Amino acid sequence: MPGIHRTRSHALFTIPLAIGLLGAAALPAGAAALPGRGLATSLTCRGAGVDPAARVRHRAEILINAPLRTVWKLQTDVERWPSWQAPVTTAERLDHGPLRRGSAFRWTTPVPPNPTPATSLEITSTVEQLRQQSCIRWTGPATGEGLHIDGVHVWNFTETRAGVKVSTEETHTGPQVDADVPTATAILRQGLEEWLNDLKVTAEARAHHRPD
Repeated sequence: MPGIHRTRSHALFTIPLAIGLLGAAALPAGAAALPGRGLATSLTCRGAGVDPAARVRHRAEILINAPLRTVWKLQTDVERWPSWQAPVTTAERLDHGPLRRGSAFRWTTPVPPNPTPATSLEITSTVEQLRQQSCIRWTGPATGEGLHIDGVHVWNFTETRAGVKVSTEETHTGPQVDADVPTATAILRQGLEEWLNDLKVTAEARAHHRPD
């Protein structure tokens, strides 16, 4: 969920649902926002995509000047998310070994002032599809006091001559977000764009200052 997290930046709502209900600022340098609706196709991983019926959705991408292995390692080493994503306060794997289909992880992120009593979210994400260094799709609920969101989050990683293009798309459903789709979508957009920006900054710094 990324859409819900991020006081200064992002969080799941990544989910990810991994992170998007928190607020942030403008579109980070290098990120390209894509319209949530009207896209010819949605992102997929092994043929599966986001929730086609969801009213809250956003898609974005960024170009990262770092090796694919570095970008992939950062994204899939879930327990280290708090070290480079300030809005992720805790993260724990619920299984062991490399991230794979069936892997699950639980993470928390603060929620900014909003109409619900929730001050933080607990997200439990399950990897439904994964192709090494290519794509990930996870699903799961984000819950807080008076708040429940179900998210589906897809990530694609593509090597290009200019670097690694990271594309992400996420959908949210739930009574609270469905009650105010424009606001929920704006929050999701901010969260996803912040997540991409943090990934870019961290991956490029790691690639340029020390071997992976």
